[in-house]
Amino acid sequence: MPNDISVNHIVRSFQTPYDAFISRFESQLGRHDISAYSNLLGDNHRAKDAEAVLHRQEGASGLMLFSVYDHGALLSIKGSPRKARQYVVGNPLFAARMTQHDIRAALYAPLRVLVYADDSGATRVEYDLPSSLFAQFKNAKVNAVAAELDRKLSDLVEQSSST
Repeated sequence: MPNDISVNHIVRSFQTPYDAFISRFESQLGRHDISAYSNLLGDNHRAKDAEAVLHRQEGASGLMLFSVYDHGALLSIKGSPRKARQYVVGNPLFAARMTQHDIRAALYAPLRVLVYADDSGATRVEYDLPSSLFAQFKNAKVNAVAAELDRKLSDLVEQSSST
């Protein structure tokens, strides 16, 4: 049965050069490496150890990079490459804080962010506002974490645009 939801889509535009923006964006993200803690999962006696590993993987933003996909390079198969990257970012500790209350929140964690140079040369950033994605679960504890993610993403984008 379909469940219609309303999602707030954020679009920000900056005069910061694309390469400078993504350099700052990526420098604020930690790097997620599941191999560093996967052997600790499932053992309740090692939960704190797994959390400690995850905290060490956090970047200055409190978020981690799961993957980056160069969509702009993909367009070279159509003869018109662009500057555009899709980032998958998040933090498993935030995901666990939400999914312990509603496992369906796992569908939206981690998050996606698109950074690209538009036709005018401006750097644009687009993402779906986490609180609007997670609101469909109607859970105050999930919503509180999602609001934290709203702030973290907004801060990450703002700090990446600064010169």
